[in-house]
Amino acid sequence: MKPQNLLVIMSDEHSRKILGCHGNSVVQTPHLDALASRGTRFTDAYTSSPICVPARAAFAVGKYVHQIGFWDNADPYDGSATSWHHILRDRGHNVTSIGKLHFRSTDEDNGFSEEILPMHVVDKKGDLIGLLRDPIAARGHAKKLAATAGPGESTYTTYDRAIAAQAQIWLREKARLHTGKPWVLFVSFVAPHFPLTAPPEHYYRYADQQLPLPKLHQRPGAHSHPYVRDYASCIDYGAYFEDDRHIHRALASYYGLCSFLDEQIGKVLDALRAAGLESSTRIVYTSDHGDNLGARGLWGKSTMYEESAGCPMIVAGEGIPKDYVCTTPVGHIDVFPFILDAVGESSSELMHDRHGVSLERLAHGEVPGRHLLIEYHATGSVAGAFAVRHGRFKYVHYIAHPPELFDLESDPEELNNLASDPGHEAVRLACEGALRAICDPEAVERRAKTRQEEIIQENGGRAAIVERGDFGNTPAPGESARFY
Repeated sequence: MKPQNLLVIMSDEHSRKILGCHGNSVVQTPHLDALASRGTRFTDAYTSSPICVPARAAFAVGKYVHQIGFWDNADPYDGSATSWHHILRDRGHNVTSIGKLHFRSTDEDNGFSEEILPMHVVDKKGDLIGLLRDPIAARGHAKKLAATAGPGESTYTTYDRAIAAQAQIWLREKARLHTGKPWVLFVSFVAPHFPLTAPPEHYYRYADQQLPLPKLHQRPGAHSHPYVRDYASCIDYGAYFEDDRHIHRALASYYGLCSFLDEQIGKVLDALRAAGLESSTRIVYTSDHGDNLGARGLWGKSTMYEESAGCPMIVAGEGIPKDYVCTTPVGHIDVFPFILDAVGESSSELMHDRHGVSLERLAHGEVPGRHLLIEYHATGSVAGAFAVRHGRFKYVHYIAHPPELFDLESDPEELNNLASDPGHEAVRLACEGALRAICDPEAVERRAKTRQEEIIQENGGRAAIVERGDFGNTPAPGESARFY
């Protein structure tokens, strides 16, 4: 690829299913849809971990979570592992971030030339109560999620407006100062992450529409997979949704936040165009993970199902196929080599311990002989969960529970678990073999639990962490955490 500038846009908790270009006929996301039409959209893109802090650490470093050891929302990235931002900054590129990072703090060298309006974890510690996994500690913020669903403004929507404003200013005034080597601008929004409070002009787009209820939206019961029951016992959102009308209100808010996000992205893309930089800048859009959105009675993330582990992925610009849909499974690990290649820095010598393949190569039809991994070691799970894509199948290996196997071609909604079906035993064994070729899940589990126990003891033990409480979502800059 010809070296060019790069704009990386990330959102938080955006289910790819709530995106017009992904086939949703209700949601209005015109700017992202237009971006997809002038670039490549990946239908089956995955996070490395369906929760914020590990996902963002893995995105920065281009490795899987078990390779870097930032396991959960109380074990944030601290700059100690080399990121794409470190590499490019140290090679003379300006690498600026605007918005949410969810690293430990600005006191570390996170690899950026400048951090503008950064959001990091609370008190350099983050979500300590999420460390309490066996037994699982119940959390207190689910009631807030249900209560705040509806029209209005939150500190998050205010924060996102400020992020979009600073990105426009940077593109209009600062981008032209960096002419020696291509720059990278990382713009990271928090929408549509809860609280599910959507600006009224966006909420009312959907409030009176017939939004389909989530599949299996009843509260998890004996029929549910035990992992689902574990998560619901920790964060029981469903207990506070009074009826289907209340669920509809939450869905209208989430849809509204997706349209609000699209509006902010549109402002950034308009500024890129107005600054005369569109033709010399490639663009990546993704989200750190998805959202269950009421499916199986769950809200938030933290599961291996497509709603949560899947994420949007769009790439556009010179050398990228236009109006193309790529069905090859891809992951956040594939963004790392793409970023380096896009600005003219070779990634080949850095990939010996990384599994990624550049999105540009994948968009041009390369089908790598590899399996994608998703892993989870955080709140709501008594033990680790690992998922691999194996062709049309997705296999989920639970340390403490029976496995799941889904044929995503015939069963895209993941309603029929084939793991115990004798006719699919060979597929299940092949999938488990693919997982074990990437990592030893039991050994990874021991490492994660050992590290988490160290952090628990550093913070006074289980009782002290429970006493500290649950703050729900990380406060925006200038806001204090409110514990429950």
